[in-house]
Amino acid sequence: MRPGRSSLLSSLVVVAGLTWTSVAKAYRPFDGTDADVADTGDFELELGPVHWYSQGDAHYLLAPATVLNLGLVHRWELVIDFQNYVGIDQPPGEARDRLLDTDVLLKSVLVEGSVQGKGFGPSVAAEFGPLVPNTQGEQGFGASLDVIVSQHWRPLTLHLNNWFELSRGDLQPSWFEGLIIEGNQDEPVRPVSEWFVEHDFGANSTSFSGLVGAIWHARDELDFDVGLREANLSGQRATEVRLGLAWTLGIWDGH
Repeated sequence: MRPGRSSLLSSLVVVAGLTWTSVAKAYRPFDGTDADVADTGDFELELGPVHWYSQGDAHYLLAPATVLNLGLVHRWELVIDFQNYVGIDQPPGEARDRLLDTDVLLKSVLVEGSVQGKGFGPSVAAEFGPLVPNTQGEQGFGASLDVIVSQHWRPLTLHLNNWFELSRGDLQPSWFEGLIIEGNQDEPVRPVSEWFVEHDFGANSTSFSGLVGAIWHARDELDFDVGLREANLSGQRATEVRLGLAWTLGIWDGH
């Protein structure tokens, strides 16, 4: 599930959302992701109809924040991300409406493990592809590569994201290291958290982010999630409130 990858560490986030998938993984609140993909033939819509975001003196609505996932073949999926920023206070020198954080990625499970129910060892996946030009934002193309290692035990699940990006246009490198921690997935409500550090080599700056929250497993196809993210962006605070859903539709028979 993908997380809403909006600005990665550039958010201090309060998260409240809804996830509706065939396996009810509920990764939509996180910026990172897990070492798993959509089942073959499944289309997953992760939609945040309205998010609230502030950074410094600027305030925005993200309407919508969207992640599209399609299971292509066994162990492969297509991921498309975009978010529409609407300025609440007219940002100086910015258009009020901007389509940002746009990318087209492929994700593949390299090693099936505990997350797929294949033994007790870690699962490993890679997500990679181009960052495409934004509308009223960064122009040019960039690139992204995320190597994810997930380990599932009954009381605890960990997802380690090792994320390298080249920024749009000027191709400045950034490195992100993130850890998602989940409680017992067999419980109806489990605590979750995510911790990120980002280093922008071009600006020689480092940012930190942390999320704490919980996921309520309402039924097999439905999860609700809530959390609070704090971020320090090179000394500047940011806040985001997320509301959303994820829905899975079988497009064709994967078998």
